[in-house]
Amino acid sequence: MEWLNYHHLYYFWVVIREGGITAAGKRLHLVPSTISSQLSTFEQALEVKLFQRVGRNIEPTEMGHLVFQYADEIFSLGKELMNTVHGHPKAGRIPLRVGVVDALPKMIVRDLLDPIFKMEEPIRLVCSENKKEALLANLALHELDIVLSDSPIGTDLSVKAFNHILGECGVTFFAVDELSGPLEQGFPFSLSGAPMLLPLRSVTLREELDLWFESLQIAPLIVGEFDDAALLKAFGQKGDGIFMAPTVIENEVQRQYKVSIVGRTEEVRYRFYAISIEKILTHPAVLTISTAARHSLFA
Repeated sequence: MEWLNYHHLYYFWVVIREGGITAAGKRLHLVPSTISSQLSTFEQALEVKLFQRVGRNIEPTEMGHLVFQYADEIFSLGKELMNTVHGHPKAGRIPLRVGVVDALPKMIVRDLLDPIFKMEEPIRLVCSENKKEALLANLALHELDIVLSDSPIGTDLSVKAFNHILGECGVTFFAVDELSGPLEQGFPFSLSGAPMLLPLRSVTLREELDLWFESLQIAPLIVGEFDDAALLKAFGQKGDGIFMAPTVIENEVQRQYKVSIVGRTEEVRYRFYAISIEKILTHPAVLTISTAARHSLFA
C-alpha cells in the first residue's frame, strides 16, 4: 500500500496558498532551496508534474490544482479534528464550493443556498463571486462544485459542462415613494422618461428588457448602468432611479431597501441555472438546492 507523505503535501499546500516558494519559505521558516527539494521529491513520489514555470514564476498544473483541492480538504478536516478533540463545535464535513456569477441578485443566491443549512449532514459552504467565464474555468479545473448563473453555458466556450435549470420568474420594478407614486398608474407606459437604473448590456436580463421596452415603445431615461446587482439597488435605495429585481424576492427587497413596487411584468424573465461538470447531479447539497428551488422557491 502506498502511503502519502503529509509533510511534503503540507509544503505543497502552503506554496499554493502563499503564492510561491519564497513566500512559503517565510511562512514555514525554511530556505527556498529546501522547499524546492521537498516539492521535487513529492512530484517524484506521485509521478506527476504539479508545477509549471510561467516566466519567472511557477504555477500549478491542472493536476496541481486537483491535488491542492484534496490537500485543502485534508488539512481542513485535520483542523476540524483538533477542534472536536478540544471541545470546539465541528465545522461542516461536506464542502460545497459554489461560484456565483456577479450579476446575480444576492438575495436570490441566499435563498437558493438556504436549504443546505437545514440538511441533516452539516455542510461547509465556500462561495466565490466572479465573472461567468472565470468561474467556468475554475469549474473545469474541479475547483468548484457548481456555478450559479443567470444564463446557461453557451457553445462558444470550450468548457464541457451541463446546465441545470433551477427556476424562473418575472420582474418587479421598485422605487422610493417619491418616484413610485406617480408611476404606478399607467405602468408600464409610465416608465417612459422615468429615471432608470439598468444592468449592463453584457448582463443576460438587459437584452430582454431592451426588447420589451422597444416592443411597447417605452423609452426610460437611463441614469445608470451596473454589472453588480447589489450596487444597482444601493443607488435605487437612495432615490436615483427605478430598479428591478426578481418577483419571487419582492417582499425581501421592499423590507431591506425601504422601497415601493412600481409594477410587475411576466414578459421579461429572470432565469437561474446551476452549471456543473456532471450531467446528473450527485452532490447531496447541490441536489438539495435544485430540489428546493424547483419545488419551493420557484414553485
